[in-house]
Amino acid sequence: MSTLSSSAQKFQDLLNSLGYNYTVIEHAESTRTAQEAADRAGCELGQIVKSLIFKGKESGKPILVLTSGMNRVDEKRLRGYAGEAISRPDADFVRAVTGYAIGGVPPIGHIQPMETYIDEDFLQYPTIWAAAGTPNAIFELKTTDLQKMTDGKVVMVK
Repeated sequence: MSTLSSSAQKFQDLLNSLGYNYTVIEHAESTRTAQEAADRAGCELGQIVKSLIFKGKESGKPILVLTSGMNRVDEKRLRGYAGEAISRPDADFVRAVTGYAIGGVPPIGHIQPMETYIDEDFLQYPTIWAAAGTPNAIFELKTTDLQKMTDGKVVMVK
């Protein structure tokens, strides 16, 4: 087994410390996009967890949306869940609140706690794949564990 980069290893250590027996896989090729991740994982596009960070316009709070790789987030719907207007923050904000670069943001282990919404479309799959700290690292997890890990609300996001 090859050695993980420092960011992927940090995430693997977090999974282990939380009692999850999941393995981070770091690829030579990119897993930055949902399609690239699905190709590397050998799964359906819908099984890929896209970790999208939004920002409350009034509060400035980070909002995490974990959406299926096949879906686009309905920002109007998200605004209703968040109770305020939202915006798409820049890469510096994403790194500041998560500790990770865009394309490698995992569903947990962020610098700041954040309101989290989980795409209900994941419920049709027994397992899903999420980013694991770098734009080349992913891990497979049980769909039921995503809600336990994040304490997110399962909602319609598309």
